[in-house]
Amino acid sequence: MARRRYGKISVGAGIAVVLLACIFPFIVMLSVSLKPPGDETTYPPSLIPRRITFKNYADLFNPRLFPFMRYFQNSMVVALAAASLAIIVAVPGAYAFARLKFAGRELVQRGILSAYMFSGVLLVVPYYRAVIRLQEALSVQLVDTKLVLVLTYLAFTLPVSLYMLGNYFRTIPAEIEESAMIDGCTRTGVIWRVIIPLSGPALVAVFIYAFMIAWNEYLFALVFLISPEKLTLPRGLAELFNTQHYIWGRMMAASLLTAVPVVSLFLALERFMTAGLTVGGVKE
Repeated sequence: MARRRYGKISVGAGIAVVLLACIFPFIVMLSVSLKPPGDETTYPPSLIPRRITFKNYADLFNPRLFPFMRYFQNSMVVALAAASLAIIVAVPGAYAFARLKFAGRELVQRGILSAYMFSGVLLVVPYYRAVIRLQEALSVQLVDTKLVLVLTYLAFTLPVSLYMLGNYFRTIPAEIEESAMIDGCTRTGVIWRVIIPLSGPALVAVFIYAFMIAWNEYLFALVFLISPEKLTLPRGLAELFNTQHYIWGRMMAASLLTAVPVVSLFLALERFMTAGLTVGGVKE
């Protein structure tokens, strides 16, 4: 009995330590963002501000000092578009891998997933050259547009999206689809009326995954975006961090507000995401 109680205490203490390690950076960011200029570097440091001020947050919403809302809007448009396209493209593709039988299905599926093994650093140069050639061939402006970022993030999130949704679709009994087809549904009707309504958790998991990738991505935004008014939040924050005089309070306030959409989305849809990952994350 004593050993079991000791084990529970040890597990609880371990969880508390891990939780503290996860939230401590956010506590520091919040503390620094609420301090007046000059108090961030005082010694000894303190997590509790001697005087709380919201000036750093007010400065962020002043476009003459820092166009935070413009960067926020750009990131939101790109992330929502990339996540929505990931769902639209991945659903029929994953259904084909899960239900249809065709020559080379396993090879194609493994090939798509293996593409995720290559990091963005290795692909950025050939990808940039491919975009330039496509831009010249189509006579369409791609560089320095949100469209090229949306397509880039779609390409990087699609392999995992196909894998997760395909495994989830396999858990849906085929008899349900057969009954729908007997009643007159086509393949498209089965996907729309049967598969999608039964795959809510997996769709939420894929959407959050694609949204997080697009929201936090920096490398390709650095390569493709040039105009200041088109920068996303990671690029905009980099500009703030690269200024000659660091304004730590404003930097921490911007970093904290940048994390709010992703954290809020995850907390609101966490139970759906957990179900989608646990069911669709294991290959049968």
